[in-house]
Amino acid sequence: MTSSDYLEDIREIRNLMNKSSRFISLSGLSGIMAGIYALVGAWFARGELIKAYGKQRNLYEEGTYVAGNDITIKLITIAAIVVFLAVVTGIILTQRKARKNGEKIFDKSALKLLINFLIPLVTGGIFTLVLLQKTAVGLVAPATLIFYGLACVNASKYTLGHVKYLGYTNIILGLISTQFVGYGLYFWAIGFGVFHIIYGGLMYILVERTAK
Repeated sequence: MTSSDYLEDIREIRNLMNKSSRFISLSGLSGIMAGIYALVGAWFARGELIKAYGKQRNLYEEGTYVAGNDITIKLITIAAIVVFLAVVTGIILTQRKARKNGEKIFDKSALKLLINFLIPLVTGGIFTLVLLQKTAVGLVAPATLIFYGLACVNASKYTLGHVKYLGYTNIILGLISTQFVGYGLYFWAIGFGVFHIIYGGLMYILVERTAK
């Protein structure tokens, strides 16, 4: 057996170990679609805020206004629709990719991925509700970006490793946005919209297309 054969065997063993310990059926297209949904949602949210507070005023009144029930419900509804569409699209595209690769969509690695992703995400969701309760609306966008970034970093151990870079960029963006209270919607659109489209596109080109 030649040295090239040994190297090929090592690569095969490594691939098998990755498949058994990591969920690798995530679809880059789902990231692109999630980003598009986020940008559309941000556009609708901006329209609702302009209707409520006027074009000439800072959208968040420097983050100090007390949000009325009507506008708060509308914004939460828009966010819920965006999340729902992103999750459903992600499940459909991931399931399609898993079937194509002859893999299971839900196994031990997928369960570990889900648990490690949800722990920071659910914590951030509860913290965001507390911010809304305390009328600290200007910190909602930074908090969601930071906790989502932490969720990506935490889950990256059980899926494609470069997911952590999406997490790092969102954490950094969230921290920066704390210094620009009143413009959180724009940071939110960049983090959940633009970054997802860029990441999903790179993942599709560099990982999925090269694997074909």
